[in-house]
Amino acid sequence: MPGALGGPRLLLKRLREVMAEPVSAQERLDKTVVLIAANMVAEVCSTYVLRSDDTLELYATEGLNPNAVHLTTMRKGEGLVGLVAKEAEAVATADAQTHPAFSYKPETGEELYHAFLGVPILRAGETLGVLVVQNRAHRVYSEEEIEALLTVSMVLAEMIASGELQALARPGADIAGRRPLHLTGASLAEGVGLGHVVLHEPRVVVKTLIAEDPARETQRLEDAIEGLRDSIDSMLDRGDVARAAETREILEAYRMFAHDRGWLAKMREVIATGVTAEAAVQRVQSDTRARMQRVADPILRERLYDLDDLANRLLRQLTGDGHHVPADRLPKDAILVARSMGPAALLDYNRDSLRGLILEEGGPTSHVAIVARALGIAAVGEVSEITNLVEEGDAIIVDGSAGAVQVRPAPDVEAAYAEKVRFRARRQEQYQALRSLPSRTKDGRDIGLYLNAGLLVDLPHVRESGAHGIGLFRTELQFMIASQFPRTSEQQALYKAVLEAAGDRSVTFRTLDIGGDKVLPYMHKIEEENPALGWRAIRLGLDRPGLMRSQLRALLQAAAGRELRVMFPMVAAVEEFDHARAMMEREIAFLRRHGKPLPDLVKLGAMVEVPSILWQLDEILARVDFLSVGSNDLFQFLFAVDRGNARVAGRFDTLSVPILRALRFITDKAAAADVPVTLCGELASRPLEAAALIGVGFRLLSMNPAAIGPVKAMLMEVDAGELESLVTEHIAAHADKPLRAVLREFAERRGVPL
Repeated sequence: MPGALGGPRLLLKRLREVMAEPVSAQERLDKTVVLIAANMVAEVCSTYVLRSDDTLELYATEGLNPNAVHLTTMRKGEGLVGLVAKEAEAVATADAQTHPAFSYKPETGEELYHAFLGVPILRAGETLGVLVVQNRAHRVYSEEEIEALLTVSMVLAEMIASGELQALARPGADIAGRRPLHLTGASLAEGVGLGHVVLHEPRVVVKTLIAEDPARETQRLEDAIEGLRDSIDSMLDRGDVARAAETREILEAYRMFAHDRGWLAKMREVIATGVTAEAAVQRVQSDTRARMQRVADPILRERLYDLDDLANRLLRQLTGDGHHVPADRLPKDAILVARSMGPAALLDYNRDSLRGLILEEGGPTSHVAIVARALGIAAVGEVSEITNLVEEGDAIIVDGSAGAVQVRPAPDVEAAYAEKVRFRARRQEQYQALRSLPSRTKDGRDIGLYLNAGLLVDLPHVRESGAHGIGLFRTELQFMIASQFPRTSEQQALYKAVLEAAGDRSVTFRTLDIGGDKVLPYMHKIEEENPALGWRAIRLGLDRPGLMRSQLRALLQAAAGRELRVMFPMVAAVEEFDHARAMMEREIAFLRRHGKPLPDLVKLGAMVEVPSILWQLDEILARVDFLSVGSNDLFQFLFAVDRGNARVAGRFDTLSVPILRALRFITDKAAAADVPVTLCGELASRPLEAAALIGVGFRLLSMNPAAIGPVKAMLMEVDAGELESLVTEHIAAHADKPLRAVLREFAERRGVPL
């Protein structure tokens, strides 16, 4: 590229010096445009910054009227500058005034200039502004000059993203790259967390943009590419990956991208402009992301994730950076942000420092959501693009109750949420005062309130909440967070710790509910067309008797000298329960034969979550000591709705007449057989839904720990008989008005807290 100061490499060095000077943001920007203009042999160089209202504002210029700075604005898409911002691509023309997109701004004095070159200022594919050079002559800008200007724009992108220019913004004209954002997703765990972003797998920060030796940088890039290819090949060669078709497909796509000659050629071209290999990877990925974000095809847009991950892997090869911030060195108010995360990864972090969790993927019934609720941290999932919209250390608020996220919140928003946190704390104090009071309705009906649990961190909640016991202990969570299959002795130690923590309160253990979406990392995954309806839960246990017998033996030994309650999940036919009970009886006989101590009493139950069991209730009730209703799966199967699919999960109301009739049918049958029945799904965790459950006859509810207080406060203010009449009338009439609205009006009239 021709240039008075010796080309882009020297320009980048000069810009680095300017960035280090102790001057104001405006002075730094003014010096930057002067340097670029001189290097490009251009009469004009201007920087436009994108504001939060999608308008571009002139922030600095060399050559145009200086009085136009912070005065000239244009909409995204307006004029040549707006076109660059909208398309996120360079625009070069020898005669700007004849271009169909040209828009004249008289205050700038740009009518003297014909040649125009504008490039987007991009970071992580997001347009932050536009960098422009202009000449009086009808000049044709070369590809080398366009590439050089794009490289220089990376420096401005870092300057804008740092927030340094925000001080120059007028009130109400925040810079787009630092603007406050209100995002929505799915509520995973209730509560509110205020803090700062910690990326679970942070993007590698490229600190050195300018290369001293382009040939060496090219070699570094090729060595890193070779290392990346080798690492992908190694993963593909591993036996466990080879058996997992979905994982293998992703890695095959990675390998295809890693061998793409066009990708490598683009990075070599960028290195030739004088930047480091890391900067070249970042530039090419940002350009690619900007282009693909405008593609309508969802399959192609999904490839963005693959390319982002691949670019990050390549940057780690170049820099040697680790995968994430050490879990034990978090800020005291960490809000963890990730594309996705397993339960074991979340448990690696220091609970005392975590205030919240935000995920791009993961719905309310995902296993990481269950762990988040156990840890008592606010969590929101299904927040699109969150990992690309935030920077490490950004102020952020996660509202798990509303499924909302506030990124870089305005002071008034932050103050409102801080008050909400204080209000919740006061409410929790009020709930604590109810802890020792009986959970009894106004008309004297006792309602048993139990906890859903699955981890050691859940155990203190049993006493803290005043719960009657643990109504559902999910034994599979121990298996899911382990690196290998837990030995019988390890299982026994966990179950014994649970029973000891519960003291004289009852604990109901559910046998392994794995398979479907609950995949153990060390277990061979079976590819199924419809895993939710496939080989899982009791089906897997009966087909792999060694697995179930190991668990039953551990439970029996852990409960020696006390009562043991065990229930089997996803029972679809009474024969399945009979086989499972026979397996338990064989284990009891085995331990007795070997002189091992046994529980004083063993009670066996079944989960009602498969609709077929509704038409076998008389038979199953004659066999069990208790029933538990898994409302999550029962609802899913009744309505043929995949609860993990955001498109259909909210299609039907969980309090609609069909589900209420099914639940009433269960409670009526159980009462007639004098068999206790508990509801242990998510329905029980919200006061309004819990009121409906009392109305259909449930007297035992199991829920997450945070729900005990609110549900207890509700039931102490209601008349169970009134609720039963109200719900019965609603079911019989199949009224047009949803039961939710009816219950809210009822609660408002009676002063019942929901």
